[in-house]
Amino acid sequence: MKKLLNTLFVTTPGAYLLKERETVVVKVEGEVKLRVPIHIIESIVCFGVTSCSSYLMGFCGERNVGISFLSENGRFLARVEGPVSGNILLRREQFRRADDNEFCCEIAKSFIAGKITNCRTVLLRATRDHADKPGIEKIREASNKLKTNLQLLKNQFELDKIRGIEGDSANIYFSVFEHLITSDKKHFFFQGRNRRPPRDNMNALLSFIYVLLMHDIVSALEGVGLDPAMGFFHKARSGRYSLALDMMEEFRPILADRLTLSLVNLQQIKNKGFKQTESGAVTMSDATRKKVLITYQERKKTKITHTFIDEQVQLGLLPHIQAMLLARMLRGDLDGYPPFVWR
Repeated sequence: MKKLLNTLFVTTPGAYLLKERETVVVKVEGEVKLRVPIHIIESIVCFGVTSCSSYLMGFCGERNVGISFLSENGRFLARVEGPVSGNILLRREQFRRADDNEFCCEIAKSFIAGKITNCRTVLLRATRDHADKPGIEKIREASNKLKTNLQLLKNQFELDKIRGIEGDSANIYFSVFEHLITSDKKHFFFQGRNRRPPRDNMNALLSFIYVLLMHDIVSALEGVGLDPAMGFFHKARSGRYSLALDMMEEFRPILADRLTLSLVNLQQIKNKGFKQTESGAVTMSDATRKKVLITYQERKKTKITHTFIDEQVQLGLLPHIQAMLLARMLRGDLDGYPPFVWR
């Protein structure tokens, strides 16, 4: 059983991490702010201007604790990890299958079917919970279009056409995302996805949570012995976790988009927690990032029924369960990959 709250997030500017015996110590301006025993964490994520001692990085490598470095906006910069471990036979099969176009198409359809289905569920829940709000008819229309795309997906046998349906579905979904925002629409509006850098509050929030989700999925894939960089839908590219991006598709709507909407609609975060730089990029304050991190970790404790294994599990375990199912499929224990579908 994996611990859910097994990631140490370091968000304080100027923090310095070091090793003291069997613990990770966090200092700010020479003062010890935190001590964490190494055996209770599986990864460390550092935001902004933070640094680590070489002894700590070596120590974490020995204990299989990955260290990720992100910008203050949540953009991935680098990852430090120890020797690669995992089942070499499983990875060999993963690499072999990645060169099989027919297989890539089939598993890509599974990932994208999960994404489109979960996007529809987000929209349908909005029509049920906010039936009297403006834009409901547009949301219903978008939901119907996504249903049509699900049907079209079944008969596609070329990756480019599958990518076309995925892109069209994303455009349909985000075209009505603005109508899902119900609070402080003056400051939290959505006029389409923009990133690198995000140029409004909603996109800054979405991008930040996507990075957190990506980190969890990478860890889950590595945990079962898969290479997160060798994907099937997203082709391999230097510096990109293509397989993690593949699996992330089905989780974006339920683990990231819904959390973003909850934070805004329940007014758990405010406009004062965001700042626009001279270049137009929008950044979050340290306090806002901490609030998002805490809420993200708490959300992972929520229980949900996993339709394939027919058991109640915590949200934070979903990436690990799906990674195990993917590994079993590659080993031949399952006929296909069952994406997680939210009901």
